[in-house]
Amino acid sequence: MNHRTVTQSNASGTTGGSPATALEFDRHAERQARRAAISGFAGAVVDWYDFLLYGIVAALVFNSEFFPSVSPAMGTLAAFATFGVGFLFRPLGGIVFGHFGDRIGRKKMLALTVILMGLSTTLIGLLPSFASIGWWAPILLVTLRAIQGFAVGGEWGGAALMAVESAPRGKKAIYSSGVQLGYAVGLILATGLVAIISKMTGDSDFHAWGWRLPFLFSIVLVLVGVWVRRNVDESPEFLREKQAEKRQGAVRKQKLPIFQAISSNPIAFLQIIGLRFGELYATYIVTAFALSYGTGHFHIDRGLLLNIVLLVGVVSLITVPLFATLADRFGRRRIYVAGAIVGVLTAIPFFLSMQYGSTLGIVICSILLYNVAHDMPASVQQPMFTELFGTQYRYSGAGVGYQVASAIGGGFTPLIAAGLATLGNGSWYWVAAYLIAGCAVSGVVAATMKSQDHHA
Repeated sequence: MNHRTVTQSNASGTTGGSPATALEFDRHAERQARRAAISGFAGAVVDWYDFLLYGIVAALVFNSEFFPSVSPAMGTLAAFATFGVGFLFRPLGGIVFGHFGDRIGRKKMLALTVILMGLSTTLIGLLPSFASIGWWAPILLVTLRAIQGFAVGGEWGGAALMAVESAPRGKKAIYSSGVQLGYAVGLILATGLVAIISKMTGDSDFHAWGWRLPFLFSIVLVLVGVWVRRNVDESPEFLREKQAEKRQGAVRKQKLPIFQAISSNPIAFLQIIGLRFGELYATYIVTAFALSYGTGHFHIDRGLLLNIVLLVGVVSLITVPLFATLADRFGRRRIYVAGAIVGVLTAIPFFLSMQYGSTLGIVICSILLYNVAHDMPASVQQPMFTELFGTQYRYSGAGVGYQVASAIGGGFTPLIAAGLATLGNGSWYWVAAYLIAGCAVSGVVAATMKSQDHHA
């Protein structure tokens, strides 16, 4: 049932179904859909700016600022390990925020995720280095990274649901694609600020204090995000579910929403994890691992690699809505499988381009990996994942499934890739095989799962 039908039936039940009243409700539904899409976008910008900024700076600075007493290689591994800690806490955030989001509403939880993320990021910018407070520095860094992970763990599920549940039928992918556009803008802001500040301050000053400035800027984004989300109504599907329970005198079982989600569709969690491997591997190899590996092993200019990351973020502003529109028209699974195939075919050329120092090759392969192998699946994940679960527990179900996948397939990808490169005596072959395997798994899962296109 689309919003036009729902709003007209609601109007008929209260006013006799006059055309003017039905049109008023219809316009309200359209405004709510736009506001929910904008809210998801704005909150995602804040959360992903903060979360991705950590990975970029970890690849460039944290090994020397917080782990200077170990070898450079071990310092890099330690920095990427703290990057991965945030992903370990994302499922916990998904469980906690999902529980209350399914019980009391999506809107309230989304305000909390933005505030919690912004404050923890700002504190990282104020954190003393190892030289000032010793081992307390990495301990506090890991703690704040864990809080970041907890906050972003509750963000995707709520933002995706608000957008999907408010969107008109047949446009759920495009309306909810703002969540992924927010990721792209967050990546652009984080990479762009790091690149600008790095260029303005120089290497020594950037390592000494310049890296802190992008973290402190987070407080500005938080204020914007909170302001935008104040004006958004609660999800209409959630409100209808609550009203139906009240009319029927239903008493919600005390069983936790996450357990209800698991019992209703246990295979869905495994499907979400498998579906996300390819896009996660592609993302974090291009935006995090390649920064460290390219500069350290092949001596590629740091500015060039940062600009490439910035470029793929800009291109995402076009590719994500484009692929979402195509998915609404031609089907989500086809888009997903196509992205996975591109990832499989591009992995080896990407590393060959780095090995031979081909700037054009690195740019083209980065675009193919990020803007196709990542953006194609990411553009349809919001409706694809949330519709695997019922309204009353889908914040927990889709949110936790998404974050567990992030913890397994995303958070430790830079660390695993660095370990595989070390295992191969600096060669990239095992890393390429790792990326190919992830994309292949995602493609197979998407091709074999039941079609959802009738829900589009």
